[in-house]
Amino acid sequence: MLPSNPEIEIIAPNLNRRLSGVTSTIVRLVPVQARSVGIVSFGVGLPDFIPQISFARLLKLGSTDLVSGKPRIWHARRNLEMLLGLFLKHILRHSYKLVFTSASQRNHTAYTKFLIRKMDYVIATSAATAKYLEVPNSVILHGIPLEDFSPVEDLTSARLAKKVPGKFVIGCFGRIRKQKGTDVFVDAMIDLLPRHPEASAIIMGRATESHAKFLQELKQKAAANGLADRLLFPGEVPVHKIAEWYKLLSLFVAPQRWEGFGLTPLEAMGCAVPVIATKVGAFPELVCDGKNGKLIEPGHVKQMVDAAEKYINNPRLTLEHGENALAHVHEFFPIEREAEEILKVYKKVQNA
Repeated sequence: MLPSNPEIEIIAPNLNRRLSGVTSTIVRLVPVQARSVGIVSFGVGLPDFIPQISFARLLKLGSTDLVSGKPRIWHARRNLEMLLGLFLKHILRHSYKLVFTSASQRNHTAYTKFLIRKMDYVIATSAATAKYLEVPNSVILHGIPLEDFSPVEDLTSARLAKKVPGKFVIGCFGRIRKQKGTDVFVDAMIDLLPRHPEASAIIMGRATESHAKFLQELKQKAAANGLADRLLFPGEVPVHKIAEWYKLLSLFVAPQRWEGFGLTPLEAMGCAVPVIATKVGAFPELVCDGKNGKLIEPGHVKQMVDAAEKYINNPRLTLEHGENALAHVHEFFPIEREAEEILKVYKKVQNA
C-alpha cells in the first residue's frame, strides 16, 4: 500500500521475513509516523496495511530529489539494512542521510562497528543499549499503541472465547528459546500451579526451527507434571492480534536471560497487567519495582515463584499494580511520543 502523499521522505527497511521485535516496531511505528511525514517501508514480512514500496520503485525514487531539496532518510535497524543504505548512498549515489537504531546490549563485532560509524545519526532504544555504542547517540525509548493495548471490558467472556481456563492467568509471550528464559517460566509454573488450582498459564510465541526441540521438551515437561490443560502453548499470532491475548492476563512474566529492549512488559502494562521481569535489557527502565511489578534475577525460579505467588494471594495488590502499570505507560510510553522524538531526529539530520 503506497501512501497518499507522493512525497516520500523516509524509508524504513525491514529485511527479515520472520516476526521479530524490530518487525513489530516497524509495523506499529510506521503507520503512526505516516500521519505527519511521508514514510514507507521496504522489504519483506510486512502486513498489507503498512505503507511500502517495491525494490524497483526504491531504485527509481533514488534518482529524484525531495521538493525541498533535502536528502531522504534511510532508517535502518539491522546490519543488512545499514549495508543496503550505504550501497544506495555511496555506490548508486542516491541522496540519503542514514539513521540507525540499535537495541543490542552486547559488544558489537568489528563489522557492526564499521557500519555504525558510517551512519549519519544513531539512536539507542535504552540507556543500557547506549553504553555499548562507541559513537554519539540519542536515547529514544520505544512506545506502544495504547488504542490496541488496553484493558478488556469483559474478562470472563474474553477468556471463554479463547478457551483459557482459570481465574488467575499468567502469561509469558515472545520467542520461545533458552535466551528468552521460557524454560525458567515453565519450571516456575510447575512449582506454582499445583498449589493454585484457580490459576493457569499461557506461553505465547514461536520457536524457530533450531529451537523446535527446546519447545517440544517444554511441552512434554508440562504434560509429565499434569499441566497439559493449564500450561498452554497456543503458538504464534500476528503482531496486530497479540493484544487480544494480553487482555486475558492477570499477571505477565518476562523471564529473559538477556534482552535488547523487550516490548512485552509495556504491552502487558497497557492492558493493566502487572509485570514480573528479570533485571536485563531495558526492563529496569520500564518496570517500577514494587509499584507496577517486580524485578528479579534472570534464571531464578524461586524468585519468580515467590513474586507470582504474592500476586495470586493478594487480589488487591494485583489490581493496584495493574492500575499503576496502566497509568505508567500512558504517561511515559505512548507510541506517539516515540514517533515525535524520532521525527525530531529526522529533521535534525536533514538540516545538518
